Amino acid sequence: MTASVVLICAAVYLGMMLGTLPFLQLDRTGIALLGAIGLVGIGALNPEQAARSVHLPTLLLLFSFMVIAAQMRLGGFYDWVTVQLAALPLKPVALLGAVIAMAGLLSAVFSNDVVCLAVAPALADACARRRLDPAPFLLALACSANVGSAATLIGNPQNMLIGQVLNMPFGGYLLEASVPVVGGLAAIWALIAAQARGRWLLEHAPSAPLTDAGVELDRWQTAKGLVVAGALVAVFLFTHWPREVAALIGAGLLLMSRKLHSREMLGLVDWEVLILFIGLFIVNRGFADTGLAQQAVQWLAGAGVPLASPVPLFGATFLLSNVLSNVPAVMLLLPIAGSPSDGPLLALASTLSGNLLIVGSIANIIVIAAARRRGILIDWRRHARTGVPVTLVTLAITAAWLSLRP
Repeated sequence: MTASVVLICAAVYLGMMLGTLPFLQLDRTGIALLGAIGLVGIGALNPEQAARSVHLPTLLLLFSFMVIAAQMRLGGFYDWVTVQLAALPLKPVALLGAVIAMAGLLSAVFSNDVVCLAVAPALADACARRRLDPAPFLLALACSANVGSAATLIGNPQNMLIGQVLNMPFGGYLLEASVPVVGGLAAIWALIAAQARGRWLLEHAPSAPLTDAGVELDRWQTAKGLVVAGALVAVFLFTHWPREVAALIGAGLLLMSRKLHSREMLGLVDWEVLILFIGLFIVNRGFADTGLAQQAVQWLAGAGVPLASPVPLFGATFLLSNVLSNVPAVMLLLPIAGSPSDGPLLALASTLSGNLLIVGSIANIIVIAAARRRGILIDWRRHARTGVPVTLVTLAITAAWLSLRP
C-alpha cells in the first residue's frame, strides 16, 4: 500500500512541477483531483478521512473573497481605476510608481490573481493609447501584485492557508509584513525604471486592435463591494470573530442583489483553485500517513539541515515554491512550520519567490497571456530580466527584516 501511495503522490508532485503529465490532458487542478481520487480508490484513505483532511475554514475564506472580487469586477471597479490612473498627466517613471502602488494595494485585499486578470488588459490598452511601451508596466503589475499580496493574510491563497492553519493574528502579520512589502514595491519601481532608462515610448503600433471591452463603472455595486471589503478588514483587525465566518457573511450579503444575478457572481468564482486545494489537502494527508515525510525531516536534521530552523525553512520555501509552485510548497512545509512565528517567513518567502520565473505565479501567467492577446511579446527571457533581480532583492529585504526579529 505504501508503495502505491508514494507512486500516486510522486505523480501529483511531478505534475505540480511540470504543470501537466505526459500523454494526458490535465492541468495542475486535474492532477491534484485525480491523485485524491486515486488515494481513495486504492483504500489509502476512506471518503470520511479524505473529507476530514480538507481544511474547510481555508476553503470558506478563499471562496468568500472570490465572491467579493467578483462583485468588484462586475461593478467595473478595476477597469475604472486603471483607466483613471493611466489618464493622469504623469511622466512615465511616475506613472510606473502609481501602477505599482495601485497593484500592491489592491492585491493586499482582493488577491493578486484577480487584480492581474482584471487590470492587465485595461493597462495594456491604456499604455498603447499613450504610445507607451506596455511591457515595463505589465511586468510591474505582475511583480507588484505578487509582492503586495504578501502584505495580508487574505492577499493570496497560500497566505489564507497559512493564516488559518497557524491561527495567525491579522494585524500582527500585517505589521510584520509591511516593511518587506513596502521595501519590495520600492525595489520593483527602482529596478524597472533603471531597466527602461528612458526607453518608454512604443516603437510600433500594437499588432492587435485595442478594445473598449471594459466593464462600465457601476458606482452602487462598487460601493457595496468596497464597504464589505473594508468592514471585513476592520473585523479581522479589531475582533476575534473567525475570519472565515465573517467573510462568508460578507459574501452572502453581496449575493443578495437586485441587479447582479448570483449566476454571474458565482460564474466568476475560481472553482478550479478550490478543487486544487481539496485535491492537494487529500494527497498531502495520504503522503503524511506513510510517515516518509517525517522520516525525511529527521534525516535532514541529522545531516545538519534542520528544516524547522529559519534559514533552512526559508531556503526550502524558495526552492519548493519555484519547483512545485507556492500553494503545493506551502502545504508540504506547513507541518514543519508548526509555530505561528514561522508563519510570516513561510508567507513572505513563498509569495515573493513567485516573481522569479513566469511559471512561479499564476499572476505572472495571467499578465503574460493578456499581453500576448494584444500582440505584446514578453517571453521568459524578458520576464526573467525583471523577475530574477526583483525576487533576489525582495527576498534579501525579507531575510534581513526577519533576522531582526527577537
